[in-house]
Amino acid sequence: MRKIDELNDWRRTHYSVEIKPELEGKKVTIFGWLSSIREQGGIVFLILNDKEGMVQITVHKDKSSKSILEKLKILSEHSSIGVKGIVKSINKAPHGAEIIPEEIKILSIAKRQPPFSLFGGKMPTIDKRLDIRVIDLRRPKAQAIFKIRHTVLKAIRDFLIGKRYMEVSTPKIIATATEGGAALFPLLYYDKEAFLAQSPQLYKEQLVMPFEKVFEIGPIFRAEESRTLRHLSEIISVDVEEAFVSYKDTMNLIEQMISHVVKTINDECSKEMELLKQKIKIPKSPFKRLTYDEILKILEKEGIIMNWGEDLSTQTIKILGEILPEFYFIIDWPTAIKPFYIKPRDDKKDICESFDLMHSSIELASGGSRISSKRLLIKRLKEQGLKPKLFEYHLRIFDYGMPPHAGFGLGLERLMMVLTGQENIREVSIFPRDRFRLTP
Repeated sequence: MRKIDELNDWRRTHYSVEIKPELEGKKVTIFGWLSSIREQGGIVFLILNDKEGMVQITVHKDKSSKSILEKLKILSEHSSIGVKGIVKSINKAPHGAEIIPEEIKILSIAKRQPPFSLFGGKMPTIDKRLDIRVIDLRRPKAQAIFKIRHTVLKAIRDFLIGKRYMEVSTPKIIATATEGGAALFPLLYYDKEAFLAQSPQLYKEQLVMPFEKVFEIGPIFRAEESRTLRHLSEIISVDVEEAFVSYKDTMNLIEQMISHVVKTINDECSKEMELLKQKIKIPKSPFKRLTYDEILKILEKEGIIMNWGEDLSTQTIKILGEILPEFYFIIDWPTAIKPFYIKPRDDKKDICESFDLMHSSIELASGGSRISSKRLLIKRLKEQGLKPKLFEYHLRIFDYGMPPHAGFGLGLERLMMVLTGQENIREVSIFPRDRFRLTP
Protein backbone atom coordinates (compact mmCIF):
# COMPACT_ATOMS: atom_id res chain seq x y z
CA MET A 1 0.00 0.00 0.00
CA ARG A 2 1.29 3.49 -0.85
CA LYS A 3 1.94 5.47 2.32
CA ILE A 4 1.26 8.93 0.85
CA ASP A 5 -1.93 9.76 -1.03
CA GLU A 6 -2.44 12.40 -3.71
CA LEU A 7 -4.84 15.28 -3.08
CA ASN A 8 -6.44 14.84 -6.53
CA ASP A 9 -9.98 16.27 -6.58
CA TRP A 10 -10.53 16.34 -2.81
CA ARG A 11 -11.47 19.80 -1.56
CA ARG A 12 -12.52 21.03 1.87
CA THR A 13 -16.24 21.44 2.48
CA HIS A 14 -16.02 22.55 6.12
CA TYR A 15 -13.62 23.80 8.77
CA SER A 16 -13.41 22.15 12.18
CA VAL A 17 -15.53 24.73 13.99
CA GLU A 18 -18.36 24.13 11.52
CA ILE A 19 -18.73 20.46 12.52
CA LYS A 20 -21.74 20.85 14.79
CA PRO A 21 -24.86 18.81 15.68
CA GLU A 22 -26.84 20.69 13.02
CA LEU A 23 -24.86 18.76 10.39
CA GLU A 24 -25.96 15.36 11.76
CA GLY A 25 -25.87 12.79 8.95
CA LYS A 26 -24.22 15.16 6.44
CA LYS A 27 -21.16 14.06 4.44
CA VAL A 28 -18.19 16.40 4.85
CA THR A 29 -14.54 16.70 3.79
CA ILE A 30 -11.99 18.26 6.14
CA PHE A 31 -8.21 18.69 6.20
CA GLY A 32 -5.65 19.37 8.87
CA TRP A 33 -2.83 18.00 11.04
CA LEU A 34 -3.15 15.39 13.77
CA SER A 35 -2.59 16.69 17.29
CA SER A 36 -3.64 13.47 19.05
CA ILE A 37 -4.08 9.75 18.33
CA ARG A 38 -5.69 7.82 21.16
CA GLU A 39 -6.86 4.22 21.25
CA GLN A 40 -9.53 3.08 23.68
CA GLY A 41 -10.68 -0.51 23.35
CA GLY A 42 -12.03 -1.00 19.85
CA ILE A 43 -12.16 2.75 19.11
CA VAL A 44 -9.45 5.11 17.86
CA PHE A 45 -9.93 8.81 18.44
CA LEU A 46 -8.09 11.21 16.14
CA ILE A 47 -8.00 14.93 16.93
CA LEU A 48 -7.50 16.92 13.75
CA ASN A 49 -6.53 20.60 13.88
CA ASP A 50 -6.99 23.19 11.17
CA LYS A 51 -6.70 26.99 11.08
CA GLU A 52 -9.99 27.40 12.96
CA GLY A 53 -9.67 24.83 15.74
CA MET A 54 -10.08 21.08 16.24
CA VAL A 55 -12.47 18.26 15.42
CA GLN A 56 -12.74 14.66 16.58
CA ILE A 57 -12.52 11.77 14.10
CA THR A 58 -13.82 8.53 15.61
CA VAL A 59 -12.80 5.20 14.05
CA HIS A 60 -14.70 2.08 15.15
CA LYS A 61 -12.38 -0.81 14.31
CA ASP A 62 -15.20 -3.31 13.85
CA LYS A 63 -17.05 -1.03 11.41
CA SER A 64 -14.25 0.67 9.49
CA SER A 65 -12.79 -0.36 6.14
CA LYS A 66 -9.53 -2.28 5.88
CA SER A 67 -7.97 0.75 4.14
CA ILE A 68 -8.66 3.03 7.11
CA LEU A 69 -7.36 0.48 9.63
CA GLU A 70 -4.15 0.05 7.64
CA LYS A 71 -3.60 3.79 7.55
CA LEU A 72 -4.07 4.06 11.31
CA LYS A 73 -0.99 1.83 11.74
CA ILE A 74 1.34 4.33 10.09
CA LEU A 75 -0.18 7.64 11.20
CA SER A 76 1.75 9.80 13.67
CA GLU A 77 0.97 13.07 15.41
CA HIS A 78 1.62 16.18 13.26
CA SER A 79 0.90 14.25 10.06
CA SER A 80 -1.35 16.00 7.51
CA ILE A 81 -4.51 14.17 6.49
CA GLY A 82 -7.82 14.60 4.70
CA VAL A 83 -11.01 12.94 5.93
CA LYS A 84 -14.32 12.25 4.20
CA GLY A 85 -17.03 11.10 6.53
CA ILE A 86 -20.42 11.50 8.15
CA VAL A 87 -21.13 13.93 10.99
CA LYS A 88 -22.51 12.43 14.16
CA SER A 89 -23.81 14.41 17.13
CA ILE A 90 -22.04 13.63 20.43
CA ASN A 91 -21.88 15.86 23.49
CA LYS A 92 -18.32 15.05 24.55
CA ALA A 93 -16.74 15.96 21.21
CA PRO A 94 -15.52 19.50 20.37
CA HIS A 95 -18.47 21.63 19.23
CA GLY A 96 -20.82 18.74 20.07
CA ALA A 97 -20.17 16.59 17.00
CA GLU A 98 -17.62 14.17 15.53
CA ILE A 99 -16.90 12.66 12.13
CA ILE A 100 -17.18 8.94 11.37
CA PRO A 101 -14.68 8.51 8.51
CA GLU A 102 -15.51 6.72 5.28
CA GLU A 103 -12.14 7.48 3.72
CA ILE A 104 -8.83 8.94 4.96
CA LYS A 105 -6.05 10.37 2.83
CA ILE A 106 -2.56 10.55 4.31
CA LEU A 107 -1.04 13.64 2.68
CA SER A 108 2.21 13.65 4.66
CA ILE A 109 3.66 11.67 7.56
CA ALA A 110 5.50 13.39 10.39
CA LYS A 111 8.81 11.60 10.88
CA ARG A 112 9.83 13.67 13.91
CA GLN A 113 8.03 14.99 16.96
CA PRO A 114 8.75 18.39 18.53
CA PRO A 115 10.82 18.38 21.75
CA PHE A 116 7.95 20.00 23.65
CA SER A 117 4.21 19.56 24.03
CA LEU A 118 1.95 21.99 22.22
CA PHE A 119 -0.72 21.66 24.86
CA GLY A 120 0.98 22.25 28.20
CA GLY A 121 3.85 21.06 30.33
CA LYS A 122 7.23 22.69 30.72
CA MET A 123 8.18 24.83 27.73
CA PRO A 124 11.74 25.26 26.47
CA THR A 125 13.23 28.72 25.99
CA ILE A 126 11.88 30.80 23.13
CA ASP A 127 15.20 30.39 21.29
CA LYS A 128 14.71 26.62 21.23
CA ARG A 129 11.14 27.06 20.01
CA LEU A 130 12.16 29.56 17.35
CA ASP A 131 14.40 26.93 15.76
CA ILE A 132 11.18 25.16 14.67
CA ARG A 133 8.98 28.25 14.71
CA VAL A 134 6.15 27.01 12.50
CA ILE A 135 5.60 24.06 14.84
CA ASP A 136 5.77 26.36 17.85
CA LEU A 137 3.05 28.43 16.16
CA ARG A 138 0.72 25.43 16.37
CA ARG A 139 0.45 26.00 20.14
CA PRO A 140 -3.00 27.35 21.05
CA LYS A 141 -1.53 30.40 22.83
CA ALA A 142 0.69 31.24 19.86
CA GLN A 143 -2.30 30.82 17.55
CA ALA A 144 -4.26 33.21 19.79
CA ILE A 145 -1.51 35.86 19.68
CA PHE A 146 -1.36 35.93 15.89
CA LYS A 147 -5.13 35.80 15.42
CA ILE A 148 -5.28 38.88 17.64
CA ARG A 149 -2.45 40.45 15.62
CA HIS A 150 -4.41 39.89 12.41
CA THR A 151 -7.45 41.56 13.99
CA VAL A 152 -5.35 44.48 15.28
CA LEU A 153 -3.92 45.14 11.81
CA LYS A 154 -7.38 45.02 10.25
CA ALA A 155 -8.75 47.35 12.96
CA ILE A 156 -5.95 49.87 12.37
CA ARG A 157 -6.50 49.82 8.61
CA ASP A 158 -10.27 50.10 8.94
CA PHE A 159 -9.92 53.01 11.37
CA LEU A 160 -7.46 55.00 9.26
CA ILE A 161 -9.24 54.34 5.97
CA GLY A 162 -12.47 55.37 7.69
CA LYS A 163 -10.75 58.66 8.56
CA ARG A 164 -9.89 59.09 4.85
CA TYR A 165 -6.19 58.27 5.07
CA MET A 166 -4.59 56.67 2.02
CA GLU A 167 -2.39 53.61 2.45
CA VAL A 168 0.99 53.98 0.76
CA SER A 169 4.20 51.95 0.38
CA THR A 170 7.59 53.63 0.48
CA PRO A 171 11.10 52.35 -0.43
CA LYS A 172 12.94 50.12 2.03
CA ILE A 173 16.28 50.61 0.25
CA ILE A 174 17.41 54.19 0.76
CA ALA A 175 20.41 56.37 -0.04
CA THR A 176 20.61 58.39 3.20
CA ALA A 177 19.95 57.69 6.86
CA THR A 178 16.57 58.99 7.97
CA GLU A 179 17.49 59.58 11.60
CA GLY A 180 21.25 59.99 11.58
CA GLY A 181 23.97 57.39 11.11
CA ALA A 182 23.33 55.17 14.13
CA ALA A 183 21.81 51.71 13.93
CA LEU A 184 21.97 51.43 10.14
CA PHE A 185 22.14 48.30 8.00
CA PRO A 186 24.37 49.12 4.99
CA LEU A 187 24.13 47.17 1.74
CA LEU A 188 25.59 47.27 -1.76
CA TYR A 189 23.07 48.67 -4.25
CA TYR A 190 24.69 47.86 -7.59
CA ASP A 191 27.82 50.05 -7.38
CA LYS A 192 26.60 52.35 -4.61
CA GLU A 193 26.29 52.20 -0.84
CA ALA A 194 22.70 52.11 0.38
CA PHE A 195 20.86 51.32 3.61
CA LEU A 196 17.80 49.49 4.83
CA ALA A 197 15.19 52.07 5.87
CA GLN A 198 15.01 52.93 9.58
CA SER A 199 11.71 54.70 8.95
CA PRO A 200 9.52 55.91 6.06
CA GLN A 201 9.62 59.35 7.69
CA LEU A 202 10.88 61.59 4.91
CA TYR A 203 8.83 59.86 2.22
CA LYS A 204 5.58 60.08 4.14
CA GLU A 205 6.26 63.77 4.84
CA GLN A 206 6.62 64.37 1.11
CA LEU A 207 3.45 62.42 0.38
CA VAL A 208 1.27 64.81 2.37
CA MET A 209 1.78 67.28 -0.49
CA PRO A 210 -0.27 65.29 -3.04
CA PHE A 211 -2.40 63.15 -0.68
CA GLU A 212 -2.64 65.15 2.60
CA LYS A 213 -3.41 62.09 4.79
CA VAL A 214 -1.30 58.94 4.41
CA PHE A 215 -0.39 55.83 6.36
CA GLU A 216 1.93 52.89 5.89
CA ILE A 217 2.16 49.54 7.68
CA GLY A 218 5.47 47.95 6.83
CA PRO A 219 8.90 46.81 8.01
CA ILE A 220 11.67 49.05 9.28
CA PHE A 221 15.22 48.00 10.16
CA ARG A 222 17.47 49.05 13.02
CA ALA A 223 20.84 47.52 13.87
CA GLU A 224 20.16 47.15 17.59
CA GLU A 225 23.43 46.08 19.23
CA SER A 226 21.74 45.17 22.50
CA ARG A 227 19.45 42.16 22.78
CA THR A 228 16.59 43.02 25.11
CA LEU A 229 13.04 41.80 25.64
CA ARG A 230 11.74 44.87 23.76
CA HIS A 231 14.04 45.29 20.75
CA LEU A 232 14.23 43.63 17.35
CA SER A 233 16.29 44.39 14.27
CA GLU A 234 13.22 44.24 12.01
CA ILE A 235 9.83 45.43 13.18
CA ILE A 236 6.50 46.38 11.66
CA SER A 237 5.83 50.08 12.01
CA VAL A 238 2.48 51.83 11.71
CA ASP A 239 3.32 55.25 10.27
CA VAL A 240 0.84 58.09 9.83
CA GLU A 241 1.31 61.59 8.44
CA GLU A 242 -1.18 64.41 7.85
CA ALA A 243 -1.08 67.92 6.43
CA PHE A 244 -2.57 71.02 8.10
CA VAL A 245 -2.45 69.61 11.66
CA SER A 246 -0.14 69.78 14.68
CA TYR A 247 1.09 67.20 17.18
CA LYS A 248 -1.94 67.83 19.38
CA ASP A 249 -4.25 66.62 16.59
CA THR A 250 -2.01 63.60 16.06
CA MET A 251 -2.20 62.63 19.73
CA ASN A 252 -5.99 62.81 19.54
CA LEU A 253 -5.88 60.51 16.51
CA ILE A 254 -3.72 57.91 18.28
CA GLU A 255 -6.08 57.91 21.26
CA GLN A 256 -9.02 57.22 18.99
CA MET A 257 -7.11 54.52 17.10
CA ILE A 258 -5.97 52.70 20.26
CA SER A 259 -9.51 52.79 21.68
CA HIS A 260 -10.89 51.39 18.40
CA VAL A 261 -8.30 48.60 18.39
CA VAL A 262 -9.02 47.60 22.00
CA LYS A 263 -12.79 47.60 21.40
CA THR A 264 -12.34 45.50 18.26
CA ILE A 265 -10.24 42.77 19.89
CA ASN A 266 -12.57 42.66 22.88
CA ASP A 267 -15.49 42.17 20.48
CA GLU A 268 -13.85 39.80 18.00
CA CYS A 269 -11.10 37.98 19.94
CA SER A 270 -12.71 37.29 23.31
CA LYS A 271 -11.87 33.57 23.07
CA GLU A 272 -8.22 34.27 22.27
CA MET A 273 -7.92 36.90 25.01
CA GLU A 274 -9.43 34.49 27.52
CA LEU A 275 -6.94 31.79 26.49
CA LEU A 276 -4.10 34.25 27.15
CA LYS A 277 -5.76 35.23 30.46
CA GLN A 278 -5.65 38.81 29.28
CA LYS A 279 -8.18 41.56 29.94
CA ILE A 280 -7.76 45.08 28.64
CA LYS A 281 -10.30 47.84 29.08
CA ILE A 282 -10.99 50.49 26.49
CA PRO A 283 -8.71 53.31 27.73
CA LYS A 284 -10.29 56.56 28.84
CA SER A 285 -9.64 59.58 26.67
CA PRO A 286 -7.85 61.88 26.78
CA PHE A 287 -4.75 59.94 27.81
CA LYS A 288 -2.70 61.64 30.50
CA ARG A 289 -0.28 64.19 29.00
CA LEU A 290 2.88 64.89 30.98
CA THR A 291 5.55 67.31 29.81
CA TYR A 292 9.21 66.34 29.90
CA ASP A 293 9.64 68.86 32.75
CA GLU A 294 6.83 67.22 34.73
CA ILE A 295 8.44 63.81 34.21
CA LEU A 296 11.71 65.14 35.70
CA LYS A 297 9.79 66.34 38.78
CA ILE A 298 8.10 62.93 39.17
CA LEU A 299 11.48 61.22 39.00
CA GLU A 300 12.99 63.73 41.44
CA LYS A 301 10.37 62.70 44.01
CA GLU A 302 11.56 59.13 43.51
CA GLY A 303 15.14 60.17 44.23
CA ILE A 304 16.26 60.28 40.58
CA ILE A 305 17.94 63.55 39.64
CA MET A 306 18.36 64.19 35.91
CA ASN A 307 19.95 67.09 34.10
CA TRP A 308 17.57 68.93 31.79
CA GLY A 309 18.16 67.68 28.24
CA GLU A 310 19.04 64.12 29.21
CA ASP A 311 17.09 61.34 27.56
CA LEU A 312 15.22 58.89 29.78
CA SER A 313 17.17 55.75 30.64
CA THR A 314 15.79 52.22 30.83
CA GLN A 315 15.85 52.46 34.63
CA THR A 316 13.95 55.77 34.77
CA ILE A 317 11.33 54.48 32.32
CA LYS A 318 10.88 51.39 34.51
CA ILE A 319 10.22 53.63 37.52
CA LEU A 320 7.71 55.67 35.50
CA GLY A 321 5.95 52.45 34.50
CA GLU A 322 5.35 51.58 38.14
CA ILE A 323 3.81 55.01 38.77
CA LEU A 324 1.90 55.22 35.47
CA PRO A 325 0.56 51.75 34.59
CA GLU A 326 -1.75 52.82 31.74
CA PHE A 327 -1.49 54.71 28.42
CA TYR A 328 0.05 58.18 28.71
CA PHE A 329 1.96 60.72 26.62
CA ILE A 330 5.28 62.39 27.42
CA ILE A 331 5.21 65.67 25.50
CA ASP A 332 7.33 68.77 24.79
CA TRP A 333 10.76 67.15 24.77
CA PRO A 334 14.08 69.04 24.53
CA THR A 335 14.65 69.83 20.86
CA ALA A 336 18.27 68.64 20.94
CA ILE A 337 17.40 65.00 21.69
CA LYS A 338 14.66 64.60 19.08
CA PRO A 339 15.14 63.98 15.32
CA PHE A 340 16.02 66.93 13.06
CA TYR A 341 12.59 67.00 11.40
CA ILE A 342 10.67 67.70 14.66
CA LYS A 343 9.42 71.29 14.89
CA PRO A 344 10.71 73.49 17.76
CA ARG A 345 8.04 75.39 19.62
CA ASP A 346 7.55 78.97 18.43
CA ASP A 347 7.65 80.38 21.96
CA LYS A 348 10.61 78.31 23.24
CA LYS A 349 13.02 76.93 20.65
CA ASP A 350 14.80 74.52 23.00
CA ILE A 351 11.52 72.61 23.43
CA CYS A 352 9.88 70.87 20.47
CA GLU A 353 6.33 69.84 19.55
CA SER A 354 6.94 66.16 20.16
CA PHE A 355 5.46 63.23 22.06
CA ASP A 356 6.10 59.65 23.02
CA LEU A 357 3.12 57.37 23.61
CA MET A 358 3.79 55.07 26.56
CA HIS A 359 2.03 52.18 28.22
CA SER A 360 3.54 51.67 31.65
CA SER A 361 7.27 51.34 30.85
CA ILE A 362 6.87 50.45 27.16
CA GLU A 363 7.35 53.15 24.53
CA LEU A 364 4.79 52.44 21.81
CA ALA A 365 5.05 55.43 19.48
CA SER A 366 6.89 58.68 18.82
CA GLY A 367 5.60 61.62 16.86
CA GLY A 368 5.22 65.34 16.60
CA SER A 369 4.77 68.37 14.45
CA ARG A 370 7.22 68.44 11.53
CA ILE A 371 9.33 71.30 10.26
CA SER A 372 7.79 72.75 7.09
CA SER A 373 10.45 75.48 6.55
CA LYS A 374 13.42 74.54 4.38
CA ARG A 375 15.65 77.10 6.07
CA LEU A 376 14.88 75.76 9.55
CA LEU A 377 15.26 72.16 8.41
CA ILE A 378 18.76 72.87 7.05
CA LYS A 379 19.64 74.58 10.36
CA ARG A 380 18.44 71.54 12.35
CA LEU A 381 20.36 69.13 10.11
CA LYS A 382 23.58 71.06 10.75
CA GLU A 383 22.90 71.19 14.51
CA GLN A 384 22.73 67.41 14.55
CA GLY A 385 25.95 67.02 12.57
CA LEU A 386 24.21 65.92 9.36
CA LYS A 387 25.11 67.15 5.88
CA PRO A 388 22.23 68.94 4.09
CA LYS A 389 23.70 67.90 0.75
CA LEU A 390 22.88 64.26 1.53
CA PHE A 391 19.22 65.25 1.99
CA GLU A 392 18.94 67.32 -1.19
CA TYR A 393 16.30 64.97 -2.64
CA HIS A 394 14.13 65.82 0.36
CA LEU A 395 14.99 69.48 0.78
CA ARG A 396 14.18 70.42 -2.82
CA ILE A 397 10.53 69.44 -2.25
CA PHE A 398 10.22 72.25 0.29
CA ASP A 399 10.66 74.78 -2.55
CA TYR A 400 7.20 73.82 -3.78
CA GLY A 401 5.21 74.86 -0.73
CA MET A 402 5.37 72.21 2.02
CA PRO A 403 2.27 72.58 4.26
CA PRO A 404 2.43 72.31 8.04
CA HIS A 405 2.11 68.64 8.97
CA ALA A 406 2.44 66.14 11.80
CA GLY A 407 2.55 62.40 12.29
CA PHE A 408 3.79 59.42 14.25
CA GLY A 409 5.35 55.97 14.00
CA LEU A 410 4.03 53.16 16.20
CA GLY A 411 5.70 49.79 16.75
CA LEU A 412 3.17 47.04 16.09
CA GLU A 413 5.08 44.40 18.06
CA ARG A 414 5.23 46.57 21.18
CA LEU A 415 1.52 47.30 20.92
CA MET A 416 0.95 43.55 20.64
CA MET A 417 3.02 43.00 23.80
CA VAL A 418 0.67 45.33 25.67
CA LEU A 419 -2.52 43.86 24.23
CA THR A 420 -1.57 40.19 24.73
CA GLY A 421 0.40 40.52 27.97
CA GLN A 422 3.69 39.18 26.57
CA GLU A 423 7.00 40.14 28.20
CA ASN A 424 9.24 39.08 25.29
CA ILE A 425 8.79 40.88 21.96
CA ARG A 426 9.87 37.72 20.10
CA GLU A 427 6.62 36.04 21.13
CA VAL A 428 4.64 38.50 18.99
CA SER A 429 6.85 38.39 15.88
CA ILE A 430 6.32 35.44 13.55
CA PHE A 431 9.98 35.14 12.51
CA PRO A 432 11.86 37.57 14.79
CA ARG A 433 15.17 39.07 13.75
CA ASP A 434 17.77 40.22 16.26
CA ARG A 435 21.54 40.43 16.51
CA PHE A 436 21.92 36.67 16.88
CA ARG A 437 19.06 35.32 14.76
CA LEU A 438 18.88 35.36 10.97
CA THR A 439 17.02 32.03 10.54
CA PRO A 440 14.47 30.61 10.13
